[in-house]
Amino acid sequence: MFLKNGVKSLSSVSSTFKLNGKGVNRSYFEPSFQRNPKFSKINSKDVNHFKEILGKSGVLTLEEDPDGVASYNTDWMKKYKGNGTLVLRPKTTEQVSQILKYANERKLAVVPQGGNTGLVGGSVPVFDEIVISTQLMNQIEDLDDVSGIVTCQSGVVLANLESYLHSKGFTVPLDLGAKGSCQIGGNVATNAGGVRLLRYGSLHGSVLGVEAVLADGTIVDCATKLRKDNTGYDIKQLFIGSEGTLGIITKVVILTPPRPESVNVAFFALDSFEDVKKLFVRTKKELGEILSAFEFVDRGSIDIVVKHSKTGARDPFEDKHPFYVLIETSGSNKQHDEEKLNHFLEQLLSEEDGLVKDGTVAQQTQQIQSLWALRESVPEALQREGAVYKYDISIPLSNFYQIVELMRERIGSKGTVIGYGHIGDSNLHLNITTPSFDQSAYDLIEPFVYEFTSKHRGSISAEHGIGVMKPKVLHYSKSEPAVDVMRRIKESLDPNGILNPYKVLPGK
Repeated sequence: MFLKNGVKSLSSVSSTFKLNGKGVNRSYFEPSFQRNPKFSKINSKDVNHFKEILGKSGVLTLEEDPDGVASYNTDWMKKYKGNGTLVLRPKTTEQVSQILKYANERKLAVVPQGGNTGLVGGSVPVFDEIVISTQLMNQIEDLDDVSGIVTCQSGVVLANLESYLHSKGFTVPLDLGAKGSCQIGGNVATNAGGVRLLRYGSLHGSVLGVEAVLADGTIVDCATKLRKDNTGYDIKQLFIGSEGTLGIITKVVILTPPRPESVNVAFFALDSFEDVKKLFVRTKKELGEILSAFEFVDRGSIDIVVKHSKTGARDPFEDKHPFYVLIETSGSNKQHDEEKLNHFLEQLLSEEDGLVKDGTVAQQTQQIQSLWALRESVPEALQREGAVYKYDISIPLSNFYQIVELMRERIGSKGTVIGYGHIGDSNLHLNITTPSFDQSAYDLIEPFVYEFTSKHRGSISAEHGIGVMKPKVLHYSKSEPAVDVMRRIKESLDPNGILNPYKVLPGK
């Protein structure tokens, strides 16, 4: 979803960025609802109380550090902007507990924030909510070097966790393009997907335990290291994917797999999406035990990456093709894995009228990074193209690319429509760009994209979450009784509604 004009509560509604010498108007998201009047306004007594808990260095105020506070109020895409005047930076679970106990008594709304790399406005204020940043909760506490179970605070940056685990012979069962900034607590709170889900599954399976603080300051310690624990309700699952609306995650326990000794990447060119699906079936059959990623990008995605690359990205092959697939394998035997992948590639390329029209294999780190960059650079390149309308949907592979083709017919010459994503878990990233925000293009996109997704029993949010962007369209994926159950859980755990208000659940 992009944005609509109209609400006066934001101090800055739009700004203009110079992109390639051309001014591109970008408007901030504007809520169609008003600030909840039941929430209190922050006063000097509140600020002093928080300074007693955190010390002066743990509290940022608009008066003392306007630039610092502003950076927590805006997301990385410059799409969402709040008017928060206070940022709190705890270091311990106990401090988070004290903050929330006081905030709940005072009815002060808060928004938890990790690396602030989300795409649906879930981690920035909508109005004047207090930002509770977990960036100083960055300690890796324990690693069991037999089981690979790691325990860490929620503010550990994903790349730092991966680096630490690699040095110990393990790896994170999660990989994202934003891993240099995103935090593991935010990953868990949003149930982040990424490119390794095909191999390792979702965080609902690899997270063994969480510690979280409820709205009233109660610390819920479910940070178990057990793989089997059948003692009633699995409480941790409530917090995984809840986007900070039920509690603030302060600690996570994750089962990590052994670090692969051999990683190889192949990049293929194909003529149709039907061929992409056929290649996926064949790849699972022939490379199944070492397959770790199966990603696709269409020609339009490659064109945008090459056009806006800051690192000299080039077309992967001499001839252009409509579709491309990146396959990653990871295993424990370098010779075996390379031989298997090379044999697979030779077989594909030797077949007359075969699925693959061109292909290459990378085994060196730099080559692997270059091929991955063609896939992972798409979101950043899109930001330089103009106004971007982003959709993260799960949809059956039988209808997967159809929405891209239909959207191209609808948008016509108004903009560019591209598709890329995770074939292995049926997750499409549909992106439409126009030179600047175009209301007529927006109206052609929504609600059509959600109606199409709902018609084919898909999900309107595969991995990005709901945030403030999608509560109004939640009904396209969740039934009314299901939403009602979600609302009752929220009201039970956070009766005053102070935790990340205006997010996830639609207004009554």
